[in-house]
Formats: sequence, structure tokens, C-alpha cells
Amino acid sequence: MHPMLTIAVRAARKAGDLIAKYYAEPQGSIKTNKKNSNDFPVDKSAERLIIDVIRYSYPSASIISQKYPVLSGGYNETQWIISSLDENSNFTKRLPHCAVSIAVRIKEHTEVAVIYDAIRNELFTAVRGQGAQLNSYRLRIPEYKNLAGTTLAAGISIKAKPHSHVYYNLLSQLSFQCDSIHSSGSSALDLAYIAAGRVDGFFAIGLSSCSFAGGELLVREAGARVTDFVGGDNYYYSGNLVVGSPRVVETMQQIMDKELTAALRC
Repeated sequence: MHPMLTIAVRAARKAGDLIAKYYAEPQGSIKTNKKNSNDFPVDKSAERLIIDVIRYSYPSASIISQKYPVLSGGYNETQWIISSLDENSNFTKRLPHCAVSIAVRIKEHTEVAVIYDAIRNELFTAVRGQGAQLNSYRLRIPEYKNLAGTTLAAGISIKAKPHSHVYYNLLSQLSFQCDSIHSSGSSALDLAYIAAGRVDGFFAIGLSSCSFAGGELLVREAGARVTDFVGGDNYYYSGNLVVGSPRVVETMQQIMDKELTAALRC
């Protein structure tokens, strides 16, 4: 096993065990910040566990995280990008759809990825050039000629709310071509599910790289294509993604093109 994958899996499982423990506690035991319902101790504690595991083996690691920006460090050719609980609002509402996401990027290429759903005990892993796996079983996406018969997933970040009118227009236009569209709240799991063939396409506006870095490698290694809205590779900076098999992505982009504003074409 790739040495960084070993550490990423160890960190994800350790954080996942904590998340599962809190999830199993009685209703009402999960405490959140009254000013921000998405800020609560479980998330921070899980992220701290991940950072500690990484730093034990890689003391000078550059870490990009959401809860501990002070620990991110300076620029480094190797970066660990982590999301300890994607999506934490699902967790607080006891919707069992959340996961730990860890990605390792070296010279701006994602080399290792782990997404761990501790509640379902599903471990998605990928190493660049070596394929994607779910609990050690190889993953490969199905191929579609168009959107007929497909299930799509969609997401929009809180910071991208000014684009919400475009988002809902895109949902409306795409819904005429596919079987169904859902918004699960967890972009990490949406991407993992594409790799597993449970979802066939995905688009999102304004995501944080912490939410999609792990899933981006998973879907690529399973045979999917990842682009920004205009077919480029600027999604790490814009947070705007279109994902699926090549034909699905092409069809989605053709439909979406009519609704995009100039701001979303960057």
C-alpha cells in the first residue's frame, strides 16, 4: 500500500470512529454553537485527530483544513487537504449521510484519496494510476450515451448563494433529461457514489477544495471526467465542477451552457 494512503486511512478511521460514537448517542446529545449550527465540538475533535495522525508521520506536513487554518502552514509541494465531517449539518440532524475526506496533493496533482463513511463502514480509496476501490473492491463507472436513465447529484456552497438563481435554473433544465436529481448535502459522498456507480453525474457551484479534493481523484480513477463549467481545469480555484462519464459531462455542459452567467464561466 502507498505509505501516504496508509496514513490517510489510519487518520480517516480514527476520526470516523469518533464520529460514529457521537452519532450513536441519544437524540439531543450533539451540541452545536448557537451562533453557528455548523460549528460543533465533534467536527473540531475529528479534525484534530486527523491532523495529529498526519503530523506524527509527517511532522512538517502542509495541511489545508477548515477548522484549524493556523495549522495549515506555508506553501509546500505536498499538501494534505482534509474535511473531517462532510456534511456536518446532516450529522447534527441525524441524517446518516456524512464522511471524512482526506486527499494528498503533490505538485498540484492529487496522488492519494480517502473518503470514509463511518456510519455505513464504507471506505473509498484511490491512488493515482492505480484505480479506485470501495472496501478493497475495484470501482468502475458505467458509460451512458446521454442523460437518459441517469441519476444526478447537485450542490451549492453557502458562499455561492448569489448564484442560487442559476443553480435552480440548472436543476430545472437538467431534470428534463435525466431520471432524477438529488442534493444530499455531502459533496464528498456524491463523488464517491459516482465512482461506485450509484450516481451518474454531479455539478456544484462554489465548493471548497476540502469538500471535493478526495472525491476528485476517486472519480478520475474510476473512469469519470472532472471539469469546470466550460470544460477546463479551473475547478480547484472556482469550486465549480461537472463530473461524470465523458458523454454525461458533455451533455450536461451543453444543457448548462445556456444558463451560465459570465461569472460562472471563469
